[in-house]
Amino acid sequence: MKERVTLTIEKNLLAQIDGSVDGMTIKNRSHAVELYLRRALQGRVPTKALILAGGKGSRMLPLTKNTPKPLLEIQGASFLEHNIQLLKRFGVRDIILSIGYLKEQIKEKLGDGGLLGVNITYIDENPEKPLGTAGPIRKAKEYLQDGSFLVLNADELKDINLEMLYKEHLKNEAAATIALTTVKDPSLFGVAMLDGNRIIRFVEKPSAGTAPSKLINAGMYIFEPSIIDIIPSGYAMIETDVFPKLARDGKLYGYPFAGQWFVPESPEWLPRIEKEWEGYKA
Repeated sequence: MKERVTLTIEKNLLAQIDGSVDGMTIKNRSHAVELYLRRALQGRVPTKALILAGGKGSRMLPLTKNTPKPLLEIQGASFLEHNIQLLKRFGVRDIILSIGYLKEQIKEKLGDGGLLGVNITYIDENPEKPLGTAGPIRKAKEYLQDGSFLVLNADELKDINLEMLYKEHLKNEAAATIALTTVKDPSLFGVAMLDGNRIIRFVEKPSAGTAPSKLINAGMYIFEPSIIDIIPSGYAMIETDVFPKLARDGKLYGYPFAGQWFVPESPEWLPRIEKEWEGYKA
């Protein structure tokens, strides 16, 4: 619900506000003022992040027989530590880790996060009854109700500017914003169908030559707390239980980024990632 207010603003400042209005992404002066106020009050990026680290990593066997996939190492640090470094780079230090498979190893490795300069809270999943990609969000509800929050996969590397991602999220007044990356062959992934930067739906593993774009879900999201209550209890998937509903309501947006993105699909991928990963530049 919105209310009308009257503001007295210095002329030079008002000129800057008017200069940001393009009639499309920022519709008018009122929209611009609201956007700048939201940015000022909510900060550069969300203050909290949930990292999904509960999976078994079956495709990475035998490496994951005795080691959780997020603790596999690239260039001297685990995937989890790389992702924490990304969050720290943009000032995000309150981190919730959803853990299941071989979870005690993750707790022993990271502890409370103090040695990494962050604060870690753990959400325990039953390894025999995993919660999927959305279930942990609902389980962590008490920690995520205060404002926008980040969600990311623990077993990927992605060089993305979180400040720009959040800026787009606020500008679009989205309930959810998905980081999208470009791949040569999108037939192996869920491909985003876009109207501008609004996601209409995902086409799952389209046959060769039929994909609506080459943009795929890169496993990094910004959500508003309002999405938590639409997640079913227990096992639930972001891709099937959350995104379709948001897309129908016009509240699901995408943010394409050009930085590196790696997801290890098999043990053979690790030497390539070890060689090609260039660290964070965004």
